[in-house]
Amino acid sequence: MSDLRWRKSSRSGSGASECVELAIEDLRTHIRDTKDRDGGTLRVTRRAWASFLGEVKSGGLDVRR
Repeated sequence: MSDLRWRKSSRSGSGASECVELAIEDLRTHIRDTKDRDGGTLRVTRRAWASFLGEVKSGGLDVRR
């Protein structure tokens, strides 16, 4: 996985402490913690990632208080 091209959100800023990085391939999206790059990587299918993003954008994962 060392040949993956990782990127961090432009909204995270330079001092953000709660960021993730993504590496997007044809079949999978790889996700890792910016603070612990060697810790572990979550790999999901493109379909699963698109579904997750759809839920986020629609507010479906917002915490109701």
